[in-house]
Amino acid sequence: MSLYFAYVMVGLAIAMPVGAITVEMTKQGLKNGFMHGWAVGIGGMTIDLLLILALYFGLAKVLAISYIQMPLWIIGAVFLFILAYDSIKNADKDITMAGEKVNKSLVKTYQNGLLVAVSPGNLVFWISVFGTVLADSYAGSESISFIIVAAGIITGILLHDIGLLTIVSITRKIMNRQMIKWTSIVAGILLFGFGCYFLYEFYIEVQFLF
Repeated sequence: MSLYFAYVMVGLAIAMPVGAITVEMTKQGLKNGFMHGWAVGIGGMTIDLLLILALYFGLAKVLAISYIQMPLWIIGAVFLFILAYDSIKNADKDITMAGEKVNKSLVKTYQNGLLVAVSPGNLVFWISVFGTVLADSYAGSESISFIIVAAGIITGILLHDIGLLTIVSITRKIMNRQMIKWTSIVAGILLFGFGCYFLYEFYIEVQFLF
């Protein structure tokens, strides 16, 4: 159990830095409440679980190939640009104030989480950081250690998401529609910035290879 709790703390630590998923979770949490923010987080964790399985079955080497990563940088940037555009264009739409009925589909919000998570930044992060940690815990008959470590990391991320969205839900109660609108615009700008970063990483990869 000590191994599990140790990696719960690791999961919490690596979930703390602000990334595209955190931005989208916060935006959806403010506009439509706790469940919609969490739907984004669950979408991201779905990809995380798939990547853990990929690492478990040795597919990390394929994802680490530059020629595989390069198109993913472009695809990830396009996804983030689409979300950024939507966030800014519809900043004053789909806003549900505390106590009002939410009409937006949870499925659509979950899909947003998937789109943000299917990005090279997330893939490379798992391969470089988790790949090493999880690979060290997986050695033949000791594969149970891999499962414990992976479960601990996922639990840590889950606790981070719940904690973040609890704070967002409380903050939402004291915010008016105009404040939430501008939060959505800022979130769109941040998502656009992450998209630009992905294009920069693509450029670096091209320069390195050619």
